[in-house]
Amino acid sequence: MAKKKRRFGPIEGTDDQQKDVSYQDKFQQTVGRGVEGFGKAVEGRGRTILYIIAALAVVGLIVFVIASWSRRSSSEAQTALGQAIEIAEARVTAIPLPAGSTEKTYKTEKERADAAIAAFQKVVDKGSGAVAEKAKYFIAMNKLVIDRPGAISDLEALSQGSSDTAYLSKFALAQIRTDDGQYDQAAKLYEELAAVDNPVLSKETINFNLAGVYQKQNKNKEAADIYYNIVKAASEAKSADGEPAQQTETARSAREKLTELAPDRAKEIAEPAAANPFGG
Repeated sequence: MAKKKRRFGPIEGTDDQQKDVSYQDKFQQTVGRGVEGFGKAVEGRGRTILYIIAALAVVGLIVFVIASWSRRSSSEAQTALGQAIEIAEARVTAIPLPAGSTEKTYKTEKERADAAIAAFQKVVDKGSGAVAEKAKYFIAMNKLVIDRPGAISDLEALSQGSSDTAYLSKFALAQIRTDDGQYDQAAKLYEELAAVDNPVLSKETINFNLAGVYQKQNKNKEAADIYYNIVKAASEAKSADGEPAQQTETARSAREKLTELAPDRAKEIAEPAAANPFGG
């Protein structure tokens, strides 16, 4: 079965992976691709978690955090973690590769998850501190494919505390609770995330997802208030040179949602001017 759109897509697209790159370069490249793709998925549309695909998508939002993590980690640990991430990102396909191809693929999601978990476990066994915590997070996200209850238990343990990994784990749990129809629990988790100042995930992302949960709870006024605030803030945002900032996918999606729930309120905020493709 051909691999679905992926992450880092919530992250989307099936970009060709570069070979023979260091851990930091590889991870940064992957994360960078994810920011744009995930803008159309988790960071904008609150798509329910698609297990490992969405799991890695979450990581696509933490470019700056990963850069910081990388600088603090040992070279050996970075390399091992990077190799494990490449496994987790490998394509799932039953189509034979062209002659001479060195690309590593897997026939099933389970096969890939098993290989990735084993690779991340080696990082945990030989590492400590932040890099080992990251590896445990990736293990939990991959485990969603093969042992969902166990993965949820691992994420719950990882979500305790105030580290970036704890923050991401709580976000993943919020998505899972939403996917399971446990909207009260999901809303509580998103509300807790929104109350914390952490650059790992934008408040826009968290609030958009929270509004989506409110809609599922039939709290349409509360949802509309959040969408309104997102759209208004985006309409007032300025770039470094003082020009109107480019609208994020989240903001555009929020306007669509607001128009559905409260069209009169949506009209209060002017539509952004169309960008000039020729500049100027």
